[in-house]
Amino acid sequence: MPERIIILGAGYAGLEAAKTLHRKLKKRNDVEIILIDQNDHHTILTELHEIAGHRIEPGGVQVSIRHVLQYTKVKFVQDKITNADLKEKKLFSETREYPFDYLIFGLGSEPAYFGIPGMEENAFTLWSLEDAKTIHKHIREMFRKAASETDPKKRKELLTFAVGGGGFTGVELMGEFIQWMPALCREYGIDRNEIRLLLVEALPTILPIINDKLIKKSVRYMEKHGVEILTNSPITNVTPDSFSIKSGEEFPTRTLIWAGGIQANSIVNKLGVSQGKRNRIIVNEYCQTVEYPYVYAVGDNMQFTNEKGGVLPPLVETALQSGHNAAENIAADILGKEKKAFNPKLHGVMISIGSTYGVAQLSGVPMMSGFLAIIVKHLVNLHYLFGIGGLELCWSYITHELLHSNRTYNFFAESVISHVKERSFRFWLVPLRIYLGYKWLLSGLDKVNSGWWTNDVLGGVNGTSGATAADATSAATAEGGLISLISDHTPDWYAWFVETVIYPNNMFFQRMILIIELGLAAAFILGIFTFLAAILSIGMNINFLLSTGLYDWWYIWASFAMLAGAGRVLGADHYLMPWLKHQLRYFQRNRGIHFLKGWRL
Repeated sequence: MPERIIILGAGYAGLEAAKTLHRKLKKRNDVEIILIDQNDHHTILTELHEIAGHRIEPGGVQVSIRHVLQYTKVKFVQDKITNADLKEKKLFSETREYPFDYLIFGLGSEPAYFGIPGMEENAFTLWSLEDAKTIHKHIREMFRKAASETDPKKRKELLTFAVGGGGFTGVELMGEFIQWMPALCREYGIDRNEIRLLLVEALPTILPIINDKLIKKSVRYMEKHGVEILTNSPITNVTPDSFSIKSGEEFPTRTLIWAGGIQANSIVNKLGVSQGKRNRIIVNEYCQTVEYPYVYAVGDNMQFTNEKGGVLPPLVETALQSGHNAAENIAADILGKEKKAFNPKLHGVMISIGSTYGVAQLSGVPMMSGFLAIIVKHLVNLHYLFGIGGLELCWSYITHELLHSNRTYNFFAESVISHVKERSFRFWLVPLRIYLGYKWLLSGLDKVNSGWWTNDVLGGVNGTSGATAADATSAATAEGGLISLISDHTPDWYAWFVETVIYPNNMFFQRMILIIELGLAAAFILGIFTFLAAILSIGMNINFLLSTGLYDWWYIWASFAMLAGAGRVLGADHYLMPWLKHQLRYFQRNRGIHFLKGWRL
């Protein structure tokens, strides 16, 4: 029987572990790797506030697990594990039993309520995609009811929105509310001054793990936009229409979102392993549990204490690095190699306060605030998505974050976004594509007949500005003359290039031009690599314009139209582009290619 490794949970740590195990053990037929999760998608938890705050659609934080694991050794099973017998090496769901030889426990965390009366029953949480969608729906419902409510007291309750917890989640969610509320006010005819936004924190400051300067900038930005920040104000009681803080002050509201802390998944209590604070599993230097060396805990589930006695915080970087370390150590055990101690290296944090302002504290980099911090956060997200799913996931992220917007910002921004994301019906580009290829074919054949492959044609007399390249070629050949690549309007830098590089090698460049023109003809007629051909077609005509002054603007404008993917309809690109996409996906997972993968049927 092959040795079975089970990864429990497809969060940040679980996917990183799966990817690492595949890379280390893909050639071992005596090893089976299984990833189990109750959902069929991985959720980008750090961006849930964008769903709750109406910035992006739910699909923007979902990544298909099967997509990530395609072309890998890892098998995905969608199931919910409810119990485990670690001593007997078995996991249990309601319908199945899963034996294992090694287990990576990465089920993630859940909200911690700290015994606050009424908090679990009456507050919203933001720890899953369903939570985010529930909050989004609830906020709209409050505005809808407030629009027709005449009782001032009830209206105030409806339009007061409180977030409990001034950590990353709470601040980022409040940043989304800052931007969304004005749009909701316009939509429902409500005065912005009626809206009350509260950020409530039990500690003396919000965002306690970042630099004081960045904390002050974050506070200043939120207060400037109408947020009331209450520190040293632990919440003591929550009812369906109010909450109270330690000072005794009561705040009437129908909306309290709890982001005040997390704890390890409650299934940990059934495992019989040593636990630390907030149910987290105590692990050794190799991320192994104390009781069972074949069971590893990672991410939010583990309590790892460094040499200085500090406990590693539950961050995305922690999850990624611990998942990688656990997988490497299991692979080392199977391969008979030495295990590596977990040596976490945290590079910093980034917090977005809406879509246009943020703060970032990164190792070795000056502190950042404003839009620059937002750009850095996007780049970090793209780096992560490229690591698990390649360019496809990066493009999906860019589409959701930058090319699609649920909000209204200003006319210019909305106009640009709306034009960029507009899609065309490519079928109607087919006749233009074929005709463009036909024109390039005529131009290439004319050069063949004019002796471009065998005779010197470039260099000598001045060309005739305003004519077409084909006309000038025929005229020059008929008169026994040469086509000059330098004319009165040629820039000096290009003239230098022509005299230094092209003229001494004119036969080479003649043949290259001929090959390119015939290649463009084939590309457009057959619809193969149409996007690249369009760029080359534009470049060729710009080259003609810079050199001889001979041009045909029609080629340029028709080539721009081809950038819309004209070859994907009635062309080879319809089959080739999906195949290349799968080849890229396969290469990323296996550092190789497989010609039979990814063909469109």
